[in-house]
Amino acid sequence: MDDPFVSHLPIDEIKEALQNQDSATAAAMIQNHLDKQNNIPLNIGITGESGSGKSTFVNAIRGIDSRDERAALTGCVETTTVVTPYPHPNYPNVTFWDLPGIGTMNFPADKYLQEVGFEKYDFFIIISADRFRENDVKLAKEIQKMEKMFYFVRSKIDHNVRDEERSQRDFNLKVTLDGIRQNCVEGLQKQGFKAPQVFLVSSFELHMYDFHQLEETLERELPAHKKNALLMAMPNISRGIIDKKKEALHTKIKYLAFVSAFIASAPVPGLSIAADLSMLVSTVVEYQVTFGLDNKSLQSLADSANVSFNDLRAVMKSPLSATKITTELIVKVLSLSVSEAALIAAEEGSRMIPVFGIPVAMTFSFLSTYRALSTFLNMLADDAQSVFTRALGLDTSV
Repeated sequence: MDDPFVSHLPIDEIKEALQNQDSATAAAMIQNHLDKQNNIPLNIGITGESGSGKSTFVNAIRGIDSRDERAALTGCVETTTVVTPYPHPNYPNVTFWDLPGIGTMNFPADKYLQEVGFEKYDFFIIISADRFRENDVKLAKEIQKMEKMFYFVRSKIDHNVRDEERSQRDFNLKVTLDGIRQNCVEGLQKQGFKAPQVFLVSSFELHMYDFHQLEETLERELPAHKKNALLMAMPNISRGIIDKKKEALHTKIKYLAFVSAFIASAPVPGLSIAADLSMLVSTVVEYQVTFGLDNKSLQSLADSANVSFNDLRAVMKSPLSATKITTELIVKVLSLSVSEAALIAAEEGSRMIPVFGIPVAMTFSFLSTYRALSTFLNMLADDAQSVFTRALGLDTSV
């Protein structure tokens, strides 16, 4: 994966600060850059005709049950009457906009993009529950003219599969899905699209059908600086997504380790350790939330997967999962590693060495932070894979 942080990192300013022996400023620059990367805005417009399942999709992609107070309203009739933003519960910089159905009285097709504020969206997802109709095509063509991306999503596939399974003597899932997809593609081709791509999705079973391909397509076609925002907000519906999240989080570790090293250059006993512990706590909280291993996310997963919370907890091995992350807990986990404890002790002890003490302390600080965060990330990523496997009832050997 390309490193999303290097391209905009103020390298020259950091070098200048270090040449002026101003390590605190260098550390602040890196931390400020990381904070900005974590808050890059991503606005996604979810649109289509009324009753197509837009609101249900918005809830599903945010990992929220329809009964949650933060959920978009769902129902058999048009429930979205105004443009409504739904920030991701853990990544508020990512907003899913539930747009009113195109062609409704208040949002006629010919004025739709103007009425919903076209400019604010990075891309659109056009949803249909059966076939894509004239209004969907009009909207797609207008989006195309304005040089923004859009994606056709055929929703409620689980309903179609169940209906076909009941009615066909020799039911074949692949044949059924290929038929639905081809029907949608041919319908769009008749209306002027040469090679449309249609993603088959069930909002209640995101791990099945084409949602993974949709996620990969969005990630591939987004500008580089937006990709990380999308990835972090994606639900953990495949081992591949968990692995990509782990890789993205790992790219940040060396920068956090540099921050730790620069702080260690200050000749103040105990300052570096205190700062490192604070950084470790906040970063592990980020890991926990990203992998859905906080208690709230786990309970939501248990409810949607129809498994018990305790069943999910039973497959987790890390002491950092499904618990409140505190300084005391981090110290306890670090103390279990002899090598990590030795690095921390060496950092403080090296400060007593004349001339070379501070550079040596900085090196130890970098190494201890890098190793600790790498270990914590591996532990939590492994637990995320185990929880995913248990929630879906998959064979752990797959």
